[in-house]
Amino acid sequence: MSDDTIQNSENNADSAEIISFPLPDDSRYLTFDLERANLRGRIIRLGSVLNQIIDPHPYPEKVAKLVAETVTLSVLLSSMLKFEGVFILQAQGEGPVFRLVSDVTSAGDARGTAGFDKEELEKLLKDNPEPSIGELIKNGYLAFTVDQGEHMDRYQGIVELKGQNLEDSIHHYFDQSEQIGTAIKMAVEKDEDGKWRGGAVMLQHIPENEMIPQDHKPVHENWNRARILLETCTKEELLDPKLHDETLLYRLFHEEGVRVFTPQPIQKGCRCTPEKLQSILALLSEDDREHATVNGEIAMTCEFCNKDFKFDPKDIE
Repeated sequence: MSDDTIQNSENNADSAEIISFPLPDDSRYLTFDLERANLRGRIIRLGSVLNQIIDPHPYPEKVAKLVAETVTLSVLLSSMLKFEGVFILQAQGEGPVFRLVSDVTSAGDARGTAGFDKEELEKLLKDNPEPSIGELIKNGYLAFTVDQGEHMDRYQGIVELKGQNLEDSIHHYFDQSEQIGTAIKMAVEKDEDGKWRGGAVMLQHIPENEMIPQDHKPVHENWNRARILLETCTKEELLDPKLHDETLLYRLFHEEGVRVFTPQPIQKGCRCTPEKLQSILALLSEDDREHATVNGEIAMTCEFCNKDFKFDPKDIE
């Protein structure tokens, strides 16, 4: 019997009925509250979206994993915000990997890309197969940006890249800032079929103006207990496509009074269009456009979806 079916035989084995439960949505996030602990959280599970983002690019496996981690974290962090527009997570620096970018719209459209030096990366991995994020991106920083359009102020937070990986740098950001207390557990790996999967759980204090009635225990004790429970979550649980989000949350926090909200789907979405790229070319000087012209046309490639666009210089005003 598969993991997603259950047998209901009642009193007669001959009348046994197989009841099928649908598997979790492939890529989504789910908001939840731990009502007895005054904590709020998100659980993220990503499958086909990661592969749709990564597959069009000839990334080395180390870079592909970094892109998958960046996309997973950008979805996780964007899910904690109320905004209309785009949330952008960007790691920038020098060295073998000099750029990681992922953005997520308020409609759930996600994309990601990376810039890297293949020769420099191969040299580093030959000497150190498991380099830290600071060795991959030297003198780097991590930026969080919320862009709600040209008539709204941008919000941006910046922190130095720290620790072994991007997750450590995110924790460093929340530790250094005056944001609400935050804990994250994340996993990103390839499955047995060679497909990328990502999963993460985040816990946060609920803002004072949304406080849920407390039990008799002090808040810091609730927070410490919930963080310990979060640490028991395994990589296998986060990445198991047959494990429902609600089931995993109940395993972790059933004594904390889990309340879940409506799940939100995540899909790949690139905002590149011929019109947008043509407007960029129109900003170039005539000399620059002439230099970019090869065989009577200008070719541009979207860094996110790796799609090629070709333009006649005569059509660019």
